[in-house]
Amino acid sequence: MRMSRMLAIAAITATFPIIASAADTATATLMGPKISIGTVTLTQGPNGVLVSADVTGLTPGAHGFHIHQTGSCTPDFKAAGGHYNPGGGGHGILDAGGHHAGDLPNIHAGADGSARADYFTADVTLADGAANSVFDADGSTIVIHENPDSYGADAGAGGRVACGVIIRN
Repeated sequence: MRMSRMLAIAAITATFPIIASAADTATATLMGPKISIGTVTLTQGPNGVLVSADVTGLTPGAHGFHIHQTGSCTPDFKAAGGHYNPGGGGHGILDAGGHHAGDLPNIHAGADGSARADYFTADVTLADGAANSVFDADGSTIVIHENPDSYGADAGAGGRVACGVIIRN
């Protein structure tokens, strides 16, 4: 009886792999106006996605940091479209009616222009076919803005200083 139970557990484990496996990661290589300025790694967990950024070359201070709706950064960063918003929420993580799924906290660059951040969001997934998947028909991007996001209805984050298409690893 005990051996058959162990075999059943082994069969289930083989059939249903652990959610956060190496196949459940994605990366965006952030390009500034002319050169690569860093990477953002997205890691699927059982309850959402960990977004980890490692960036250089920013002006010191806070910058808007978002997932955008279109997987393109060319011919210019406007090709990324607006914030990723499959649920139709309002702008800003402090919006009382709910926010865009792509709204993330600002990223803060030190005096040397480097920034490192880890943010968790339950608003997106790397799972294919899910309504909130960053891998929808036209993909998604990570965008860093020149100014901090206000977290309210008026973004105020200004122009786009870096963009990277999210690619599954």
